[in-house]
Amino acid sequence: MSDGQATAGKGPAGKRSWPRENPQGEARLDRERAIVELKRFLDLALREMGLALDYEIQTQTPTASASGEPEVAVVFRGADEALLLERNAELLLALEHVAHRWLRLDPRLHDHVRFDCGEYRATRLEELKLSARVAAQRVRETGQPFRFNPMSSRERRIIHLELNGAAGVRTLSEGAGDRRQLVIYPVSKK
Repeated sequence: MSDGQATAGKGPAGKRSWPRENPQGEARLDRERAIVELKRFLDLALREMGLALDYEIQTQTPTASASGEPEVAVVFRGADEALLLERNAELLLALEHVAHRWLRLDPRLHDHVRFDCGEYRATRLEELKLSARVAAQRVRETGQPFRFNPMSSRERRIIHLELNGAAGVRTLSEGAGDRRQLVIYPVSKK
């Protein structure tokens, strides 16, 4: 444990207890343990769900993840790819969510473990960034706010980050629950 990483042990009632923070209070991902547990989870889930899919677990350095790339990426391929991607990749995102719960990840680490299939996530990320830039330009030109359709907190976060510091606009999330929307407002020139 000389590198500062804590080890997982048995918690109350013999359940796994994953370290959620290091002593300095910042969340860190134990990649090796996460990979072992992801393999265990995926082998079980894919077998029990009867999905004809293979997966590959890819890793990046933590510095790459600071630039938006996940430390651990799970990429699916196989006959049931279309099923994973139906309805805006609902099943893919659900599997990722359950995997985060399986790993008992600190919410700050959710972006460090990402699932993808057919480059859906990379494409969606670029679409959101482009939409943000186009909408911001429209707000600057018209002076009128632009309201996106309801979207997940992750997608709203991508737009907030894309427009953070952009000239002449500010972003705000409004609404509640699954109806929460991101709105781009013009910044008054005073």
